[in-house]
Formats: sequence, structure tokens, C-alpha cells
Amino acid sequence: MAAAADHATPTYDRMKEVKEFDESKIGVKGLAESGITSIPRMFIHSPEALSDLKKPNSQTGTKKTIPLIDLSHFNSPTERHQLVEQMRDATSTWGFFQVINHGIPKSVLDETINAIKAFHDQPHEVKSKLYNREKERQGVMYSSNNDLYRAKAASWHDSLTIWMAPETRRAKEEDIPELCRKEIVAWESYSTKVAEALLELLSEGLGVEAERFKGLGFLEGKLVVGHCYPYCPQPDLTVGITSHTDSGLTVLLQNQVGGLQVKHGDEWVDVEPIPGALTVNIGDFIQIISNDNYVSVEHRVLAKASKEPRISVVAFFNVGTQADSDYFGPLPELLSPNKPALYRKFTVPEFTESFFSKGLDSKSFIQKVRL
Repeated sequence: MAAAADHATPTYDRMKEVKEFDESKIGVKGLAESGITSIPRMFIHSPEALSDLKKPNSQTGTKKTIPLIDLSHFNSPTERHQLVEQMRDATSTWGFFQVINHGIPKSVLDETINAIKAFHDQPHEVKSKLYNREKERQGVMYSSNNDLYRAKAASWHDSLTIWMAPETRRAKEEDIPELCRKEIVAWESYSTKVAEALLELLSEGLGVEAERFKGLGFLEGKLVVGHCYPYCPQPDLTVGITSHTDSGLTVLLQNQVGGLQVKHGDEWVDVEPIPGALTVNIGDFIQIISNDNYVSVEHRVLAKASKEPRISVVAFFNVGTQADSDYFGPLPELLSPNKPALYRKFTVPEFTESFFSKGLDSKSFIQKVRL
């Protein structure tokens, strides 16, 4: 009987389903728009992965929120030290914070979100011309799930990825879709100024010179990603993006559709969108060179059944140096006999290879180089 039952149930070929989805180039937005009422099996996550999706924000009823930092005192000789302390506190306990009065005009923020939404709203016949996986590390790429072939289960989002630096990887301006070209170039320029200010404050928070992080090359690798998380008919069976940590410094702009969650201790905390605010987090690279003074934290995006898609525009700032001879590790200024290095040294290519060799995950590189 068992043999007959087995025979009646054809073996599920996940890779075949993944390949067909990828070759269709319609992305999850195309699936959502096709009117499906259940999601394909390749998007269904394991019960273990889904087990904590429904946990309330807090058992006590007091809602936790990530820190909110006002950057208006950045140039104040008397208030700046207080700003440094706020940042240090936020980055050592949460790894995440939101910033207001960051100097980017509201019109630029709105235009950036609208332009990315307009790109994703195009008919898939238009977008599919840009759909590829070959340009994962250069130029312009539109795809669904950058780790589609590496992850255990796919997630419910599509992305437009544009490399802005270093020069060897930078997208040609004419290759950026015209629909959002001007806005992406402006967003890169503005978000870089914010990142530069934040890196100064992070350096000062460690007691090293203000230019230290910049000097390590943290503004030399720049990637802009415009995510779209469309309507999902079964949000309890999948996620918008799986739990992961980032690599360098991340500056994120989101529309008013929530879904971003940050892990704080054992619980997941909702990052409520604040109009005009940017969400900032640090990645594994910064945790390592700060010798654990700053923490890189897992975060994820929930899938949602709302008709309005979640749109987020992320600027990733990473060390652009690619030489095998350049070793990074905890900053020597932070080390003493009482505070030895917690990590071994590594190269950027080793870090990058580790990132691109698997699905999005949490802190595996940190575990790999921890002494």
C-alpha cells in the first residue's frame, strides 16, 4: 500500500519550479497580479522558520521601538558629544536606529520612493528586459530574490539593484532605467552625505578619529537596491525577506507600509515607519572592526496581504577595497591586554565570497572569524 501511495504522489522537484519561475522573469509581483490565491511551494518556508512570525511585539504590553536620533545637532560644538553618545548607545544595544533632521529634503524622499514604485509597476514585458542574475556584482540588475538558487525557500520580494561604486562596478548612467534614473542618482548623492556624517559619529563613539571609518574605505563600495514587496495571498506561509544581517552601513528609506522587524534579544520588534525618517543599521564588518563595541543585528520583512506594496530603497555602504593583500580586523586602537581582539583578520574578497556563497543568513561570517 505504501508503495502505491508513494507512486500516487510525484516527487516535488524544487529546482525545476525555481528555474521555471526565474525564466518566466515575472517576479513575485507578476505572480500576485496573475490572481493566484495560493503561493507556489518554492515560497513556503519551514514550520521552524515560520514559528516566531506571530509572536507579539512584547509580552508586557509596552511596545518596544528602535531608538530615534535627531541629527540636527551634528554641527553643534556643544551638543555633538551627546549625539555621539546616543549613536553609540543605539548601535551597541540595538544595532538599528531611525534618524530625523538628516538633511535630505522630503521631496527627494518622496520622489525616490515614487520612482522605485513606478519601476516595479511597469508591465513585466518591460521590466523583464532588465531581468538577469549575471550582474549580481556590477551594473544594473532586476530580479526576484538575489539568493533564489542558494536559499532553502524563496521570499516574497523583487528588487532593482544598481551598483554606484567602485568605478569598476558602477552602472553606466544610461543603463539605469530612465523611469527612476534621476531619482536614484540624487538618492545616492544625498544618502552618501548622511552615511559620511554617521560614519564620523560612529568613529567618535569608539574614541578614534572622526575620519577613521571613511579612511578604511567605507564609502568606496555603494549599492542602491529598490525592493518591492507586493500583495501576498498567504503571508503566513512565507516572508518578504528572510532574517539576515548586513555587511557595512545601511541607510534605508521606506514607504508607510510596515513589515520590517529587528531582533532585539529574543524578540522581534516592528520598525514603525516614521514619515521623513531614515532607518540605519550596521553590519557584520563594522561589528568586527569595532571589536563588538557595536552590534550587527538580524532583521527581516514580513509578507503582507495589504494591497498597497511595501517599497523600500536601500543604500548599502561597504569597503570598496578588493585587494587580497588588505587585511581587516578589530581596530588596533581599541585593543589592549585587557581588551584583546575577538576576531582574526580577513580580506574583503573572503568576506564577499562568504556572503555570495549561500542564502541570506545571520552572522555566519562573524562566527567564522571569531577567535
